[in-house]
Amino acid sequence: MTSADIDRIADWIVRRGLEGSDETDLLIKFCEKCNAAGLPLARALMIIDTLHPVHEGTVFRWRNDNVEEDATVQYGRTTEGDAAASWLRSPFYHLLQSGGGELRRRIAFGDPIDFPSVQEMKDLGYTDNIIFAHRFAEDATIGEMDCVYSSWATRDGKGFDDADIAALRRLAPTLGLAIKSAALAKVADTLVQVYLGRDAGQRVLKGRIQRGVADRIEAALWFSDLRSFTTITDTAKPTEIIPLLNDYAEAVITAIHEAGGDVLKLIGDGTLALFRADDPAEACRRALKADRIVRARVRELNEKRKAEERPVTSVYVGLHVGEVFYGNIGSMERLDFTVVGPAVNETSRIASMCRSVDRPVLISSTFADALPEAERANLVSVGRFALRGVGHAKELFTLDPATL
Repeated sequence: MTSADIDRIADWIVRRGLEGSDETDLLIKFCEKCNAAGLPLARALMIIDTLHPVHEGTVFRWRNDNVEEDATVQYGRTTEGDAAASWLRSPFYHLLQSGGGELRRRIAFGDPIDFPSVQEMKDLGYTDNIIFAHRFAEDATIGEMDCVYSSWATRDGKGFDDADIAALRRLAPTLGLAIKSAALAKVADTLVQVYLGRDAGQRVLKGRIQRGVADRIEAALWFSDLRSFTTITDTAKPTEIIPLLNDYAEAVITAIHEAGGDVLKLIGDGTLALFRADDPAEACRRALKADRIVRARVRELNEKRKAEERPVTSVYVGLHVGEVFYGNIGSMERLDFTVVGPAVNETSRIASMCRSVDRPVLISSTFADALPEAERANLVSVGRFALRGVGHAKELFTLDPATL
C-alpha cells in the first residue's frame, strides 16, 4: 500500500463519516479498499461501547473467507457471567489495564499464544494480528463510551509487513473517529426516544426544540396508573418497589407501542400516552387495542409474580379524545416535550375515577362517540360524574365485563 493509497482511503473515510454512513458499511468498505490497495486483511473487527439501557456496546465484524456471521453484534453487560469472564481474558482488557494502545501477535512466527482469541485465530489459520485501543479524553466520554478498539488479522504467509502495519496505524484512528461519529448519532437517538418517547424524540432530533413551539393536534389520550400502589409501597420490601414498577411499566409501555401509540411521560406509577391517526375512530381503536394487550400481559405477569411470592397489582386506564398542544414547554434551561390542555387534565381525572367505581378502564363520552357503532356496542355507561377541575359532569363508560 503506497502513501497515496493511504491518503486516498483516509479521505474516503472522512467523507463517508461526514455523510453519516453506518458503522458496518464503513468497516466493510474500508477493508475492501485496503485489500484492493494490497493490504492483506482477512479479518477485522471494531468495538465501541454505547449509552443504552440494555446494551453495553456493539461489535462490527468483517472477514473475507465467506464464513457467515453477523456483521453487527450488540453485547450486554461485561460485568457479570460468561460475558465478564470472556472480557477479562481478552487482549482488549489487557490493553485497558496496561494503558497501552497497541498489541501485536505474530501468530505464525513464534509470538506467545496468550489469549483465547489469539488461539482461535491460530486454529483458523491466521498468521498475524494487531490490536489498537484509541481512547477518548475524559471529558469526551459518554457513559461507557470511552474508547474504540479494533483488531486486524491476515492469513498471508508472511504476515503483515512494516508498510502494512504503518498503514493500519495511520488509518485505524481515522476509521475509529468515523465509527465514533456514527455511534454518537445512535446514542442521541436512543436517549431522546428512551426519555422523551418515540415520536417526541424524533421531533426533537429534527430540530423541534424552540421554546413555546407547539402543534395543536387531535389525539386519543391514555392515562394509566397502578391499583393500590401507595399501599404496596407502604407494605412491600423497599427492594421490591423498583422491580414492581419496572415489570408493570414494561407491560404498559410495550402494549401502547404495539398498538401504535407513543408514551410521553412516566409519572411515578402513572403513564401518559397518545394515539394519533387521520381518522379519530382509528386512534381510539388503537387505544382500546392497547388496553386489551395490557390486560393480557398483566394477567401473565401476575401469575408469574404470585408464583414467586412477590406483590402484584393491576392497571387502571382512563381514555379520552380531544385537542391538545404538543410541543416544548418550560424555561430557557429546562424544556419538556409533552402535551398540555384541558383534554389531558380530563384524561387524568377519568383514570382517577376508576378507583371510585371499581372499574379497570373508564372512557369518556367523547371517546365513545368517536368509535364506530359496532365498537360502541361493547361499552356500558357507569353514570355521570363531577370530575375535579372539569366544569361539567361527564358521562363515563367502561367495557362490558363480558368482553374483558
